[in-house]
Amino acid sequence: MKKTVNLKGFQVVLLIIIAALVGYFYGTNKVHVAWKNYLPVVLTNTTLPPSSQSLDLQLLYSVIDKVNSQYYDKGKVDTQKMLYGAITGMLSSLDDPYTAFFPPKQNLDFKTQLAGEFSGIGAELSLSSDNKIQVTAPLDGSPAKKAGIRSGDLIVKVNGENTNGWTLSQAVEKIRGKKGTKVILSVLHENQKDLVDLEIVRDTITIKSVKGWIKKVQCAGDVCAEEVDCVSCASVAYIRLSQFGDKTNSEWIEVVNSLYPQMQKEKNFKGIILDVRNNPGGYLADAVFIASEFLESGVVVTQTDSSGGTTDLHVNRTGLLTKYPIVVLINKGSASASEILSGALRDQKKSLLLGEKSFGKGTIQQASDLDDGASVHVSVGKWLTPAGTWVHGQGLTPDVEIIFDAEKSKDQTKFDNQLQGAVKELLK
Repeated sequence: MKKTVNLKGFQVVLLIIIAALVGYFYGTNKVHVAWKNYLPVVLTNTTLPPSSQSLDLQLLYSVIDKVNSQYYDKGKVDTQKMLYGAITGMLSSLDDPYTAFFPPKQNLDFKTQLAGEFSGIGAELSLSSDNKIQVTAPLDGSPAKKAGIRSGDLIVKVNGENTNGWTLSQAVEKIRGKKGTKVILSVLHENQKDLVDLEIVRDTITIKSVKGWIKKVQCAGDVCAEEVDCVSCASVAYIRLSQFGDKTNSEWIEVVNSLYPQMQKEKNFKGIILDVRNNPGGYLADAVFIASEFLESGVVVTQTDSSGGTTDLHVNRTGLLTKYPIVVLINKGSASASEILSGALRDQKKSLLLGEKSFGKGTIQQASDLDDGASVHVSVGKWLTPAGTWVHGQGLTPDVEIIFDAEKSKDQTKFDNQLQGAVKELLK
């Protein structure tokens, strides 16, 4: 059965991976999910639900009893840790990195980070397909990005210690630290054979999630340059959306309101470049909010649940930028909510996706606080683009593929080969 609902009060959290890679961003990386409107479900019932009454826990109790009575080093026996470990192991049997358990300290760290600034290197982590510690995306302006960390990097060593077999939480605990302290990451860039040691000084990460500009441009061959004094030159707008955080929607409105009057004044305005590269996602509702800036009407995303029902989430406000052509910049660090936004613009507005294939996270998580300060994040459904595409594990394939040239684009404020490609598409 298909139904349509208003987003107001919608409390299902679409966590990014790597996105939010739930459970794994304890301080090293900022998880881009807004908790301000989320009403946690506090679970206090200690009995098993009726559907699970047949589960025999005697085996678990027997193991705990034998460890308590027989383990040689009594000082290492911590039944609370054993319980948390059992829960973590149980969830890992689902083979879903987004369904995860947060013990009290990690849960507090998680929420503290979401509420504001945090100290770390500023990179989103995940597990690769072969269980290696992988960088989803370095955050804009972060120590990680400044040091040369790239999306897709494998972190092979942390301060000389091999990460083979580590969980994401272990990696985060090793990498995180106080502002001003150093950590050395040995990373393997994609398509390279030799490790690179990168020394990173941890810092307080405070990043504005939306920024933009309008410039007059002129292209000559493969290079498009800003032309300040060229009255007849074409102009383009650029909006960078780096994360879906607590302040993203208000920052978005501020930037759009400042750019829109200038767009109207430009005599040869060609369109907008929306940059969601290395944007690991966030609230599903926020993706609909941003998409509604560009779409006049229609479905932005479809959510499916465990019962097989579907819910269409529609454009929910009147946007200012509905009349302009859009080119969307994506890459392997574009995940979750940024994929929802990109997919909606392509399906509904025929916007061009340019860059590299996106990450591919197509599930939705709901977070529930537990009565001891811990929390559990459970995948409760999946989302589809308006055309019915499920990106999970596959990502969005760009209409125009341009591989990022790390050598030529070392200083992206001066040259960015993917951004150059987007400008040329608008000027065609």
